[in-house]
Amino acid sequence: MTGTKPLQVHVAKFDHHLPLYRQAEMMAAQGLELDRSTLAGWAGQAASLLDPIVSRIREVGLAANKIHADDTPVPMLVPGKGKTAQGRLWAYVVDDRASGGATTPALVWYKFTPDRSGSHPQNELKDFTGLLQADAYAGFDKLYAGNRISEVACWAHFRRKIFENHQTSPTPLTTALLDKIRDLYAIEEEVRGSPPDVRRVRRQERSKPLVDELKVSIDDALRRLSPKSNMAKALAYGRKRWDALSRFLDAGEAEIDNNIAERAMRSVAVGRKNWLFAGSKAGGERAAAIYSVIETCKLNGIEPQAYITDVIEKIASDWPASRWDELMPWNWAAAPNETCVKAA
Repeated sequence: MTGTKPLQVHVAKFDHHLPLYRQAEMMAAQGLELDRSTLAGWAGQAASLLDPIVSRIREVGLAANKIHADDTPVPMLVPGKGKTAQGRLWAYVVDDRASGGATTPALVWYKFTPDRSGSHPQNELKDFTGLLQADAYAGFDKLYAGNRISEVACWAHFRRKIFENHQTSPTPLTTALLDKIRDLYAIEEEVRGSPPDVRRVRRQERSKPLVDELKVSIDDALRRLSPKSNMAKALAYGRKRWDALSRFLDAGEAEIDNNIAERAMRSVAVGRKNWLFAGSKAGGERAAAIYSVIETCKLNGIEPQAYITDVIEKIASDWPASRWDELMPWNWAAAPNETCVKAA
């Protein structure tokens, strides 16, 4: 795999959301006839060469003390059957910039799995110790069973459930709850970028009284509402997870929600609309690897095409293993004669 064109294929697909058949059509219009299998082969070679980078991203991520996790469906073509099965793409994100974090680089790695079994995140995080910010997926529960991993629940998920009820049946209760949650988020905006100890003090002083008031209001409402009502179900969802929802008050490095992980899924959601499905389990794993590099580049303000072009050329030229860290997105810098456009 040599030249700029092969290196553009995977970035065009996974960053600019152009499926391979459309890329083949565009190349044909320019007089370059290439089969999609050739383009897929190029993407596969790129993913293979980038494997040391992806492995190092994961290794550094697992050493952090806080990880955000999320997953999304990715259909996978079933070999020989002409139909798709529901695979999943998992994102594991480390991003401490909101808490003034400087100890761990901002990064994300993705894992493709053929199903949503809880064994996948349990295996992926078996060596992790710290805070896990995630949704209420039951597959994470075994990770919280001991003292190794602490759950930090997502206020955005809880707020969304209340807001859905408010949209259809607004009441003084839904209005009051949403107003208090809005006040919590206003405090978060004020402390964004402050060190963890400062965030913790401010949250204890200003956010904890609001959380305590919310708990009283919710408990009172649950005594009055029919357990079968949509509003009672929404409140029970949050009340069941109250300890995890409150954990951000004591952990200054934690966030109030899991939006960091949800943002890491946006490119996947947009791309999925265009390339529709993974052609195989190997294709899903290849996509996960390339997404890991592209999205980590973007978290570090690096333009992915410039980075991947340079790094693949260096790896293909027998870059010494002792110097892998120089090639990581958070350390990499374009050569003086290269143009490195900061990612938006």
